[in-house]
Amino acid sequence: MVSVTVTPRFGDTDALGHINNVVLAAWFELARTDIFKVFDPELKLDKRTFPLIMAHTDYDFVDQIFFRPAVEVKVWVSRIGTKSMTLYHEAWQEGRLCSTGSAVIVHYDFNTGETTPIPEDKKALLAQHLLPEPQPAR
Repeated sequence: MVSVTVTPRFGDTDALGHINNVVLAAWFELARTDIFKVFDPELKLDKRTFPLIMAHTDYDFVDQIFFRPAVEVKVWVSRIGTKSMTLYHEAWQEGRLCSTGSAVIVHYDFNTGETTPIPEDKKALLAQHLLPEPQPAR
């Protein structure tokens, strides 16, 4: 799991006084940064060498997020496939789960315009961030 803490900005709020729903996309992306470093440690983000592209993202809003209190954003790898991975995100404020989401990231060669297999060494690094399996109730 990777975790980042963000401090909501005044400009992140909407007319209803809570954090606007579009802000979660940026916060979840910020939390993915360390996962991206598995593929590009210096985050040069050169399309000739950076091998990832977003294929899908979704968000569920569980509770409102408000201005001021810090928000902890967590991200896990929930699935490692042959050519893609799925990341699972959570946003927490003051002990409340406020939002969840997922992103499908594809291993991609921008030079050829084709998907490519995720190298085994990268899969091993991604596995260090796997979402734990729920434990059965006892």
